[in-house]
Amino acid sequence: MKFAYQDAANFLSKLTLAKVINSLLINLSFYLSRLLGKPVIWGAPVSLSVEPTTSCNLRCPECPSGLRSFTRPTGMLDTGLYQRLIDEQAKTLSYLLLYFQGEPYLHREFLALVKYAADKGIYTATSTNAHFFTEETAKATVLSGLDRLIISIDGTTQETYAQYRIGGSLEKVVDGTKKLVAWKKKLKSATPFLVFQFLVVKPNEHQIKEVQALAKAIGVDEVKLKSAQLYDYENGHALMPANSRYARYKQLTNGKYTLKHKLANHCWKMWHSTVVTWDGRVVPCCFDKDAQHRLGNTNKAALKDIWNSNDYQKFRQNILRHRKQIDICKNCTEGARVWL
Repeated sequence: MKFAYQDAANFLSKLTLAKVINSLLINLSFYLSRLLGKPVIWGAPVSLSVEPTTSCNLRCPECPSGLRSFTRPTGMLDTGLYQRLIDEQAKTLSYLLLYFQGEPYLHREFLALVKYAADKGIYTATSTNAHFFTEETAKATVLSGLDRLIISIDGTTQETYAQYRIGGSLEKVVDGTKKLVAWKKKLKSATPFLVFQFLVVKPNEHQIKEVQALAKAIGVDEVKLKSAQLYDYENGHALMPANSRYARYKQLTNGKYTLKHKLANHCWKMWHSTVVTWDGRVVPCCFDKDAQHRLGNTNKAALKDIWNSNDYQKFRQNILRHRKQIDICKNCTEGARVWL
């Protein structure tokens, strides 16, 4: 637990009066919007996800990057676009996730992107499949100022791991993690906070205790168990865990499956955070993986103007009125995720 406290303390240390005020304004406007039944937005995004790339080296079966199934183009984030975005949001932004789809470390300037935001006092995080950690990259990651690094590890044996992380090497993940831990010690750095993210699916649910033991042995700070979002879940799914505790779905009396939790006509993410794709498109949240609900483009307008635009407000209004009718919301399990 002391490691989690250290991470929380690190996050709090980066807060400023402007960031705290912005967060309070966002909270007030969210609850006022729910009360009035119409969108009110005060403040700027508290959290921002920026996509370094849609490219990925693996072929995970429930991931658009892995399936190569995007209808939107694949590419790499432009550094100039990114820097303009960070410069604009730095005063009020509390949390930056340099990830949406794809493998961030495939972007050649990825750690420079991290450092640019970290130098401005923004808490930075990313998620990786950990296949690219040479000694040099591991050291550079620690020196970049990255605050949190989520490492996907969905099995404790190669056979189990590869059933979901198709084309991946568990040995590379473990070896890369060990390099990161070693460089943190050498450089006497508390960051990045290392998280093993274990996506619980049927092939690996028996290895939960094993991944926790592995993390402890290596020196990883925390293990997160995450339930899987499945695209075609209504008739069951081969990846759905046998233990319903780890599933986002429940079985009905007719044998069909549905989300465990009902979709309420509100969504905190529409007030709290936003997502910018590698080519500058602004989309409402991480469930819009194919960027179908485009609310603006940061190549053409400032994010603050898009955030307060009529299009964004119309989307928020639709959330407040009939969220169930919005396609990306139908399989949304925010609030129903398993994080243990």
